[in-house]
Amino acid sequence: MADTATRMIRTQGRKASAAFGGRQSGTRHPLVATAMVLPLAALLVVVFGGWDAVVTQASSVGVMLGR
Repeated sequence: MADTATRMIRTQGRKASAAFGGRQSGTRHPLVATAMVLPLAALLVVVFGGWDAVVTQASSVGVMLGR
């Protein structure tokens, strides 16, 4: 009985994955992942004014590395 329930859950998961265009296994190419993340990152920087924080952190890292 538990085997049947597990099989049903797996089948439903596959159907849901296929409905949303997902793949069964594997990972995204790093360039695709980067292209997906960059617009959101840019939006967050603009909305929250994070550019100054990024510059400050980069400067601090540069000082720590002796540059």
